[in-house]
Amino acid sequence: MPRPAAWTVALAALVLSSCATASGAPPKARPGAAATKALPAGLDPVARQDAFPSTYRPLPSAPFAITGARAYTGTGAALENATLIVRNGRIAAIGEGLPVPAGLETLDARGRWITPGLIDAHSHLGVYAAPAVPAHSDGNELTDPTTPEVWAEHSIWPQDPGFNTARIGGVTTVQILPGSGNLIGGRGVTLRNVPARTMQEMKFPGAPYTLKMACGENPKRVYGSRGRAPSTRMGNVAGYRAAWIEAADYVRKWDDYRDKVSRGEKADPPRRDLGLDTMAGVLRGEILVQNHCYRADEMAIMIDIAKEFGYRISSFHHALEAYKIADLLAQNGICTATWAGWWGGKIEMYDSIEANVPLLEAAGACGVIKSDDPDLIQRLNQEAAMALAAGRAAGLEISEAEAMRWITSNPARALGIADQTGSLEVGKRADIVLWDRNPFSIYARTETVFIDGAIAWDRRDARYQPRSDFDLGQPGEGAR
Repeated sequence: MPRPAAWTVALAALVLSSCATASGAPPKARPGAAATKALPAGLDPVARQDAFPSTYRPLPSAPFAITGARAYTGTGAALENATLIVRNGRIAAIGEGLPVPAGLETLDARGRWITPGLIDAHSHLGVYAAPAVPAHSDGNELTDPTTPEVWAEHSIWPQDPGFNTARIGGVTTVQILPGSGNLIGGRGVTLRNVPARTMQEMKFPGAPYTLKMACGENPKRVYGSRGRAPSTRMGNVAGYRAAWIEAADYVRKWDDYRDKVSRGEKADPPRRDLGLDTMAGVLRGEILVQNHCYRADEMAIMIDIAKEFGYRISSFHHALEAYKIADLLAQNGICTATWAGWWGGKIEMYDSIEANVPLLEAAGACGVIKSDDPDLIQRLNQEAAMALAAGRAAGLEISEAEAMRWITSNPARALGIADQTGSLEVGKRADIVLWDRNPFSIYARTETVFIDGAIAWDRRDARYQPRSDFDLGQPGEGAR
């Protein structure tokens, strides 16, 4: 495909240009914003809900069309002889055999496949960066069982070579989470998987923040081994409830203060607390809970805790026993982000089955295949294929087009960005992967990866194969 002039800029220039301005939808107005003028923004948790704003700017692109491809749209549909047209970084049209406007750059994709950019809903890239040395171990703040005040984005190292290898695997969007050693581990952040110098240059504009929570063996092992709470699962639950009681009181104090200010009464603001800011954001519905939890019984308890304090859980992560409570997850609109082939690493992982996600989908719940691993993130398509095969072996009728949702539109839903990406639909970001064959084949490889309509990686063009200074490669690499 001929390269438009805007696509021939050297990679270094593309990265340097990415910090100029922010792009995408502005942050949504927050409840109570009109009543916060009595305080400087830095002192008010609502007025300054994003102290580290995105400076993401799409790489340069030009309008183009892809024709003749087979397409899995991420909506559950499959298209033959698909035409996809991109303008201004967005999908302008998609359908079977659509005419291409005269003069538009066109990629003939006959014999190949296109899908939405893949989305990894659970990653630690950048916070557990490669090389894996103690200096790069920045994902778990193991100093207190509840650390909602920490944000994963403040540990992210953009030079982690894992971002590049994930992009080669077709991953265009990724959620970076803190680790699972604490009951409440801190904020997660959603990134555009582009080469960048800073975290802000990768930050998905307008994406909701997330809160990482963890139940089960990890927190009770970490803190029980130190002779402090929690050391049992009942200690875990007591810890969550105590934290949410404190958060609810914090919200009440701020609401009382704003009510007084709105009536013109003199009032002193509450003392601001970074951790309670985050938890208050959850209670206001602005921050999405991502809950590490393996066992079915514990997931049911976490759902009850959420109902007790008036928040909702967006996703359970790992959740190897989710199939046992698929109906409960469907009733509560909770996604499950899991694997197909991981099990047995500890007792709470023993009842895993490869058909977990297909059984969830059959019950009307939202299933997601994710990585939690710098190697698996490079082959999410293969992990989804494993789950698909297991579901079919269990007697479920699942099409490949339906299974594509597990690594595209379903994770977009879990992260609160489904209105922006995750499917090939008109108006959405042009995050597209061109594959050399059916992406559910173990032999499938990506040929070109587009992010916001710009080439972010191309197998045949070295200009679009960015490398980190810390990506050392292997002897003889590139010799063939």
